[in-house]
Parts: sequence; structure tokens; C-alpha cells
Amino acid sequence: MASTLQRVYLVHNKKYERSGPKSYVSLLQKYKFSPSKEGPYFVANRAHHQGKHGDGATVGGKTKMQKVLHKRAMGSSQAGEVPAEDSQNDSEYLCPVTIGTPGQTFTLDFDTGSADLWIWSTELPKSTTASGSHTIFDPKKSSTFKNTAGSSWKISYGDNSSASGTVGTDDVTVGGLVIKNQSIELAKTLSKQFQQDSSDGLMGLAFGSINTVTPQQVDTPVENMISQNDIPKTSELFTAYLGSVKDTNDPDKGQSFYTFGYIDQDALGGQTPYYTPIDNSQGFWMFDSTSAVVAGKTIQRSGNTAIADTGTTLALIDDATCEAIYNAIPGGKYDSTQQGYIFPASTTADQLPVVSFAVGGKQFVVQKEDLGFADAGNGMVYGGIQSRGDMTFDILGDVFLRSIYAIFDQGNTRFGAVSRSEPTQNTAVPASGSA
Repeated sequence: MASTLQRVYLVHNKKYERSGPKSYVSLLQKYKFSPSKEGPYFVANRAHHQGKHGDGATVGGKTKMQKVLHKRAMGSSQAGEVPAEDSQNDSEYLCPVTIGTPGQTFTLDFDTGSADLWIWSTELPKSTTASGSHTIFDPKKSSTFKNTAGSSWKISYGDNSSASGTVGTDDVTVGGLVIKNQSIELAKTLSKQFQQDSSDGLMGLAFGSINTVTPQQVDTPVENMISQNDIPKTSELFTAYLGSVKDTNDPDKGQSFYTFGYIDQDALGGQTPYYTPIDNSQGFWMFDSTSAVVAGKTIQRSGNTAIADTGTTLALIDDATCEAIYNAIPGGKYDSTQQGYIFPASTTADQLPVVSFAVGGKQFVVQKEDLGFADAGNGMVYGGIQSRGDMTFDILGDVFLRSIYAIFDQGNTRFGAVSRSEPTQNTAVPASGSA
């Protein structure tokens, strides 16, 4: 068993183009929170009625309020729906996964913030698949595929974008590890936002309690790895080592990979992982993060929690800590037109503050090169750390995770980390298409 376990290298998505506002909008949609800072995007309630309508129909049903993301035209009080092009609907990192017999290989977005394994399929309309830019799963070409009659799935976001379809089981191979009879979700409909993603689907690595399959939720790939003894009992875990193309000249060459069922000793670099318990009651990899340090000053955040989300590019934190970070950067400020904090692109590494967040009882420093996320125009850069709005927990995405080797220990219900530090900090403004 252990001999088949190996690194699963991520592919850099060359089509990915960094955009601060678009990445922030995608998080507004995914987590459905309301911004607390001024800007063009806001969340408003909209009445949604379920029942029978029309002549001769029984009037009834129920009405509930839905939170829907809106966009306000600059300089105007009028608002409307958020255009698909306003959201970052693409993925920075993609992972090869093989499904079926014979195997069909797909590049998927690995996401610790969701729990569905869904893929583009032949059930989609030809008008959707006509571009030929995606690998399309054809269940008829797999001898091991079995349809799960009566089951369906649907992912919906705050801008009313959605993906949905049917469910079946098949063999799934990840890094040489074969998961038998894994539930897979076949896309039958994809809204425009989902169609813009370069990936062929998504593999959720959160907990199965937030899986969207009905009428009965299905086990995630990691849950099946554990129940089928595909990975050792002593290592019921997976790990994430996320790099950057900015670091191609560093010893790790900016590489990114996952492991399943073992901790990569080379990635530890001789360090002992620090572990903290997680609270998975909401389906996430959530842990206590009750303090932060900015430029040597400790900020106490009593009762604060955070989740580790590989499906998120930015880091989202509370407003007070966010403001402290940009106050410590010369020229740092909030830009309402981009609904985010920005700072001068000419800022050097020694001018940037040391910023760290607590994972349980230990501080982990964010690499300075990740404090700047994308070109914001006019000689400014969009910050990698932004406001979480009215959410009650932080989302520590790739901006933070690139600073650690992350260990998602499902068997022991804990999250582990060791610090990583690149020998040089490349603070140049990230170009479009870079990660």
C-alpha cells in the first residue's frame, strides 16, 4: 500500500490571470458574506417564492429571503446583477486525476473549502462543451461506472451561478492511489461563471457534512481512502505544499504538490510539525486563531477562528487586523473603487511589515512576497490580505498557505503546519497569468 503513495504535483494554470477585485468577488459568491467596507459590491435580500402559480393553480407555497450579490454602478445608486466577467472563475492550481476504466484524465481544482467531486460530462449540452477546451467524462466509455439512480447534486453561489447534475460511482486514481467505487458528480448544467474555469471540475477535500448530493450525501475521496484502507491507519491525512512561479529560482523551484497518506519528509525540512485541534462541525478545516502580529505588535482576537482553504487565493481577516496591516505599509490605503486594500508597487521587502497569524497557539509568518497579490493600476498593487466582511471567521487561502507546509490530519481531527521561508522575497508586482 505505502509503496504506491507519491507526490501529486499541481499544474500551473497558464490561463489564470490575477485580479484582486475578481478574486474578492468570487469569495463573496462562494461564502455569501456581506462586505463591511465601501465599494461597488453588496449583498441584499431578495424574496424567493416556492409554490404553484398561474390560472387554475392553487395559490400557496412559501416565501423565503435569499442573500444575493449585487453590483452598484460607480457614482450611481442603481444596482443590478453581477456580470460573470466580474468574478475570478478560474483556478491557480490544477491537479491531474484519472477516472474510470480505461482511465480518463482530468485537471481538477483541489479545494479544502468544499466537499464535492464533480466533473464536466457528456450530459452537458453540446453548446457548453463545443469549445473543446475541457476533458469531458463519458460514463459509457468506462466499464466500472455505475449510475446512482435518484441522486443529484447542485452547487450554487451568491450571484445565482450554479452547477448541477447526476451522480454515479467509478474508480478514481490520485497520485497512483486507486479509490474504488468513489462517488462522482457529473455536470449536466453549468452557468456561465463555471464554464469560464479552465479546470475540468473540482475535488473537495473538506468534510462530507457539506457535500451537496441529495437525497443522501456521499463520502469524499479522503473519507473513502480511510474506510477502504487505501492509506495507512497511522497516516489518515493529506498534505499541501503550494508554491509560486515567482520562486522558480529557489531550491524548491516554486513547485506545488499534495500527498495522501503520508507526510513528505523533505517538505518538513527537519522541522517537527505543530498541530492544533480542528472544529469540523461546519464541514471546514477550522481552528483557533486568536491573535496576529503586525510589525512586532500583537493583536489579540479573543474567540477568533480561521479555516484553511486551498480553493481560495486571498486571505480574508477581520477589519481591525486588516487595517493595522496596511497602516504599517507606507502608502497603504483602502480603495473603494476596487473594494480592497492597495499599496505602492514600489514598496520593497524591507518596507513591508512582518505579518503572522496564530494557528492554535503558534504564530506563522506570511511571506512578504505574498502580501502583494495583483497589479491594481496607477503604480499600486492589490493586497493579498483583505476584509472578511461580516463573516465570523478568517479564511486563510493560498496567500497564507504558501508560507507553510500544511498537514490536514483527518484521522486525528487536527491541522498541522511547519513554516517555510523562501531564501529571497520576490516582491515584484505579479504579472497577469502568474501565480
